[in-house]
Amino acid sequence: MQCRTMTRTEAAQLAMVLEVTASPKPGNVDRGHDYPDTRLEHFLASAVFARCAFEHAEAGGSGLGSLIEEAVLDTSCHSGGNTHFGAFILLMPLVSGGSIDGAMRTVAETTVEDAVAFYRAFSATAVRVLEKDEIDVNDPAALTILRERNMNLYDVMAYSSERDMVAREWTNGFALCREAADLLVSYGPGREAIVRTFLDLLASYPDTFIAKKHGAAVAEETMMRAREVQAGRVALQAFDEECLARGINPGSLADIMIAGIYLALLEEWRWDC
Repeated sequence: MQCRTMTRTEAAQLAMVLEVTASPKPGNVDRGHDYPDTRLEHFLASAVFARCAFEHAEAGGSGLGSLIEEAVLDTSCHSGGNTHFGAFILLMPLVSGGSIDGAMRTVAETTVEDAVAFYRAFSATAVRVLEKDEIDVNDPAALTILRERNMNLYDVMAYSSERDMVAREWTNGFALCREAADLLVSYGPGREAIVRTFLDLLASYPDTFIAKKHGAAVAEETMMRAREVQAGRVALQAFDEECLARGINPGSLADIMIAGIYLALLEEWRWDC
């Protein structure tokens, strides 16, 4: 059956759904397992509740900071906590800009008020920040610093890019999002392509969310374990269970995976085969 072309909003929502329902994805919530406080249903609900923010982005309304804040607030209406903050950082410029080139123009045009709105959104997620930072998201003085330094949201992402791979996408042309989309297309249709692509990314890049939570050595170790899975020395299911038992959650790569799925969907990658 030939379907109409999906809107960018629909592609963003569907990408969020497809990422979380593909299984197994080592360490992450999927159709095979939940976390104690965050379940599959919470991720699916967030994909639904984010619709208005995506529609506003597709229509070209508001600044990126306000769009991210809107998405965070709209998806905070369940008990599962933050599910997609990093994904919104990637999806909002892509949806707003219409393409990677458009997204790069959009992020370059952000303002100080976008940065302030983003910091408000970050604070609302209750994401734990282990290391103290000069511009600490949990410090009200951070907003004053942003304004004094005239830092727009692109500047904030550039500031964070060395230690955060999601922020780095704003400065490198969404390179990993593009890589994920290309891998999906190369593997063909269906959720198996998502699992294979996610494992490829995990075997190639230390996840910065793991590094923030457990340290850089654990992020490197997780990357090497993923390579052992690729080599057939470790079973994927065993690797998944090991990550879950240790609380190792490749959350940054999950966010990048969502953006990669989004790009692939707009390029007519088939998810339903």
